[in-house]
Amino acid sequence: MDKQPFPNLFSPIDIGGLALRNRIVSTGHETHLNDRGWIGDAMIAYHEARARGGAGLIVTEVALVHSSAVFVANPIRVDTDDCIPGYRRLAKAIHGHGCGLIAQLFHPGREMLASEDGTAPVSYSASATPNERFHVMPRPMPREMIAEVISAHGDAAIRMREAGLDGVEIVGSHGYLPAQFLNCRVNRRSDEYGGSLENRARFIREIASDIRAKAGEDFVIGLRLSGDERSHEGVEQSEMLDACELLAGDSSLSYFSVVSGSSATVAGSVHIVPPMTEEAGCTAPLGHAVKARTGVTTMVTGRINQPQDAERIIASGQADLCGMTRAMICDPDLGEKAGTGRADDIRACIGCNQACIGHFHAGYPISCIQNPVSGRELSLGRTEPARARRKVMVIGGGPGGMKSAAVAAGRGHDVTLFEREAQLGGQARLAQALPHRAEFGGIVTNLAREMELAGVKARKGVAVDEGVITEFEPDAIVVATGAEPRWPAFEGRDDAHVVDAWQVLRNEANVGKSVVVADWRADWIGIGIAEHLAQRGHQVKLAVNGYMPGQTIQMYVRDSGIGRLHGLGVEMMPYVRLFGVDEDAVYLQHIMNDEPVICEGVDTLVLCQGHNPLTTMEVLVRRLGVEHHLVGDCVSPRTAEEAVLEGLLAGRAV
Repeated sequence: MDKQPFPNLFSPIDIGGLALRNRIVSTGHETHLNDRGWIGDAMIAYHEARARGGAGLIVTEVALVHSSAVFVANPIRVDTDDCIPGYRRLAKAIHGHGCGLIAQLFHPGREMLASEDGTAPVSYSASATPNERFHVMPRPMPREMIAEVISAHGDAAIRMREAGLDGVEIVGSHGYLPAQFLNCRVNRRSDEYGGSLENRARFIREIASDIRAKAGEDFVIGLRLSGDERSHEGVEQSEMLDACELLAGDSSLSYFSVVSGSSATVAGSVHIVPPMTEEAGCTAPLGHAVKARTGVTTMVTGRINQPQDAERIIASGQADLCGMTRAMICDPDLGEKAGTGRADDIRACIGCNQACIGHFHAGYPISCIQNPVSGRELSLGRTEPARARRKVMVIGGGPGGMKSAAVAAGRGHDVTLFEREAQLGGQARLAQALPHRAEFGGIVTNLAREMELAGVKARKGVAVDEGVITEFEPDAIVVATGAEPRWPAFEGRDDAHVVDAWQVLRNEANVGKSVVVADWRADWIGIGIAEHLAQRGHQVKLAVNGYMPGQTIQMYVRDSGIGRLHGLGVEMMPYVRLFGVDEDAVYLQHIMNDEPVICEGVDTLVLCQGHNPLTTMEVLVRRLGVEHHLVGDCVSPRTAEEAVLEGLLAGRAV
């Protein structure tokens, strides 16, 4: 057998008596897969896929220890014995694959995202200090309530032990309740839980001590914390290191799980699930500092998407374990592939945040734009082999076409993909040309590898027509021809200097100094084009038909983009629609009252007005009477997520 390419990542480790087979961790993250507040079949199937795929440790998502901790509808709760059967079933499934299992224990304090019934709940914190992001004014916790919440953590740990779990993790990260006690700018108490660091750390220390006393010495107790909250009035790195040193002195904690950011501010929240704008392994230096100061076993999480990155972090001593959560949302088999010398076969996460945290924020179960099976293990987890080998023609080499080809060939069909361009990838190749979006091109690399492994034949530079179809004689066709830029009708369109986003990215347009970007879709394209042009010295106005730029995309991606635009001096104009243009002005309308908004001294109007589906091929195959399946933007222009999901379904249907 060849030498293990990741010897540090795949070396065993012991955490507080829990022996792990490797250093790969699926850290706690919201899935929206619970069954009306309980752990059911969907969540078990989701986590079991990662355990089966080679993870060393799985940490389940936040579970509420106290009635005052309810912050969304139907949360997982561990404040009664009713939770034990679900966790017991989960533990049995995970342990059956040789993987460890730890549960997160949670109280958000003032970080109230939503409610159970639409009415705002009463929130509690160390003090009556409001947060900036959710605009919540909490009540100070009475000392009796503090004691009750501390004891609730220990009681929950007993339940987890009875269910067969290996340990629990106190969620003190991202500005949640334990962090609110630690933060001297939030905690303004004058009793024994406020003032000095020793007093402010008392809440966490007593929680850990209560858990240890109730659950026993051989039960794992972790603490998740933000090494730096990266927020206005947040806990800074030096302060957190002092706190960690104090906490480590009690010997109650088995490990620290280090992240960054805070839920309390918009700027801090971006780091909760850092988008592709952040470097791979961005939290590793924070973890290294904690490990060096305390000597306690430390894991880090944050954009560790490849085993090479995890190996480097562990080999350098920055951490003992690596949270590779989104990496395993994208490819649950990452551990098994990396451990058996098949790292090139890993479907690498691109940090888009669209279907993982994006689904959670939208209220939907977790998934992945590259791996639609994630979160749908019960319905899509099994691909049946083809009953008879068929000759399948896929027309269009974007993500939807590539996925359908890979899936169909993987089932045993003879599949040939036709792409009129010289390269595969469709609009993903344009997306990767935008600032901070280069990693999006990874979806093309990953799908190309899936096609290669499945045996798909690709014919590039071929424009399919009736003659090509007739000569090929397919048994079935997948039409994935995509879309083209939409040019709506407006006054002056044919007389002024008007270009579209595709022309800008392909360097097919000579864009003038002063530019208006007319953004109808309010997605990442408008933000990206505005940033692209501003970086090149253009004076840019971004006119958005919505209430903010990036309205339709995941908030961390949107907010970080808006911050960069502000720094580049881009003028952002929400609530406007495009009306007309002439040789030196762009005419807009306010979408609420139709009043004119005029931008003067404009050299170029850049259209980001969405797309129109390309339906010519659909019409042709319908006329020819060939079995066909439609995928992606040629059905209706949307995103890569829908294209890949429909490609998967089409590949299974042929």
